[in-house]
Amino acid sequence: MFALDFRSRVPIYEQLVEKFKDLIISGVLMPDEQLPSVRILAGQVTVNPNTIQKAYRELEQQGYIYSLPGKGHFVKPISPEKYAGRRETLTTELARIVAEMLYLGIEPQDIIEIIHQLTSGERRTTQG
Repeated sequence: MFALDFRSRVPIYEQLVEKFKDLIISGVLMPDEQLPSVRILAGQVTVNPNTIQKAYRELEQQGYIYSLPGKGHFVKPISPEKYAGRRETLTTELARIVAEMLYLGIEPQDIIEIIHQLTSGERRTTQG
């Protein structure tokens, strides 16, 4: 499903959280799609099941997944009104990034083109 960097200073559970967020945001994992069980994923990526459980708990707290007792973990459908606060946070972060790009000499039209490419799916970038 994905590779983890066991030499990284970033904890494994945080790497898992970011990988799953990337898969959800990019549409690879769809709303209400079931995630691998803790035991199966732990075996696939060779980590302790408690690490997987911690990552799933974090994803649930951040609103990316939900769990059904006895059934597993699933991708949470998007609820725009519920994420209004997150939108504000991301807008502030985007403003900081755009300001830094302008400071570094990137032309406004180039920034607009980059955003267009990202939103049209022409160029997908993920961490790691």
